[in-house]
Order: sequence, then C-alpha cells, then structure tokens
Amino acid sequence: MKKIPGIIGLVTVTIIWGGGFVASDIALKTLAPFQIMFLRFLIGAICMGVLARKELKTITKDEIFCGFLLGAALFTGFALQIVGLQYTTASKNAFLTATNVVMVPFIAFILERKKIELKSIAGAVLALTGAGILSLQSGFSIGLGDSLTLGCAIGFAFQIYLTGKYVHRIRPAILNFMQMLSACILSFIGLLLSGKISFEGVSSSGWIAMFYLGLVSTTLCYFLQTWAQKYVDETKSAIILSMEAVFGTVFSVILLREEVTSRMILGSITILLAVLISELSIKKKEKNSVEAR
Repeated sequence: MKKIPGIIGLVTVTIIWGGGFVASDIALKTLAPFQIMFLRFLIGAICMGVLARKELKTITKDEIFCGFLLGAALFTGFALQIVGLQYTTASKNAFLTATNVVMVPFIAFILERKKIELKSIAGAVLALTGAGILSLQSGFSIGLGDSLTLGCAIGFAFQIYLTGKYVHRIRPAILNFMQMLSACILSFIGLLLSGKISFEGVSSSGWIAMFYLGLVSTTLCYFLQTWAQKYVDETKSAIILSMEAVFGTVFSVILLREEVTSRMILGSITILLAVLISELSIKKKEKNSVEAR
C-alpha cells in the first residue's frame, strides 16, 4: 500500500524540479554552471549532514563507498549535461537527458538480470517519445555535445538505479549525506578546473534562486526520491521522474511567459500517458497480490 505514497512523493519531486528549470535560468544569469553545482550540493550536504548527525557517529565503510558511488553518478549527470549544453542545442540536451528513462531497466537487467516488464518498457518508450515531442525542434544528428549529453543520461540512469539498490541496505540519512558530499567535492574540483572561482557580481535574484535550488530542488527532492524508491522500483521511478519535462514546460509558460504550442500539449499528454501505464501496472500487481491471499 505504500507504493501510492511513493508515487505521490516522486510526482512531488518532478513538480519541484519543474520549477527548478526557472530557478536555474535565473541563477545562470550571474553564476557559472559549476558555481551553481558546487553551491547546490554544498547546501544539500550541510542540510543532509544536520539530519544525519546522529547516524554519522556509526557510519561504515560500506555506507561511505555506496554513498560515494551514488554521488559520483549524480555529479556525472549534472556535469556532462552542463558541458554538453555548450556544444549542442537546449532542445537536444533536454531530449537526450530524458533517454535515462529507457536506460534504467536495461541497467537493472544487465547488472542483476532483473526481468523487464512489457508495460514498463512501453511506459519508458512513451515517456521518451513525449520528451522528444517537447524538446526536439528540427533535424536530429549526433555531435560532440550530443555524445556528452548521452553520457549525462547514463549518469542520471545509474543514480536512479543505485538509489533503488542501496536504499534497502543503507540508512537513508547516511546515503543522502554521502551522495551530496561526494557530488559537492567533485563539483568543487570542477569549479577549480573551470577557473571561475569568484562569486562577486551575483545578483540578489541569483542568490534567491540558488537557495531554492539548494534547499528545495536538491535537499528536499533527493530526500523524497530516496524515500519513495523504497516502495517504487527503479524503472517505474524513472518513468514518473520523466514528468519533470512536463512541469518544466508548465512553469516556463506561467513564470517565463513562454508561448503555449501544440507540441507542448501533445508531449505533455504523451508523458502523462506513460506514467498512467506504469501506475496501472502497479495497481494490477497489488490486485493480484490481494487475490492470492
């Protein structure tokens, strides 16, 4: 029965991340990409550290290792997305990032021989199709930026897969703290390599957006994702999280006054249909379980 609250938790994450697109757009006006990554993960690490302060006294090597792997996957996703965006269009970047939804079940199959349900594959393909309708504007070709963005999708896919794998054996508070701390350290290295260390000239709106990204889009959202994936498997989680593109579009229309188009409507409906298919699959399983008793 806890799968329904888990689904609600993941949908809440996508709504907040949708607003994060607007916050990122504001922050990028006066902050460099790696500055944003470092600050959001620093805020996340501090907040998660406060929440995990009691558990940290008994942290184990296994928890450190698992948390580092999760944080490395998260950092890889964000870093390659940012670098890839410099060599490709925003629409392609958004679409290729969304391909993580079809990668997750295959990662689970390759590493664990976990059975891939037909409805899960159908939902993943529909979610990917919806993301393509929302994002792609013209012809499609693969270049350097596109290849980097595909790497970013692999990073995010592993983050979703590893969260589902570790959340049942690692204390959530420790897992989240180590994920944030690892991503923060790696982002700081990226910041040093980028050479953009100074935070002078950041606007007040930039700092407000930055704190939203750190406290809400990072701390709250990854806490909710970790909790929710205790009850929803990684493939269905990836499908539900693809709704980020829908809410990103909604908030862009409402707050940034972007024009509503037929592509936006069709793409959003397609992604919502993908989530519906996934949810119906869960309900069917629960019904069969009750009948078996």
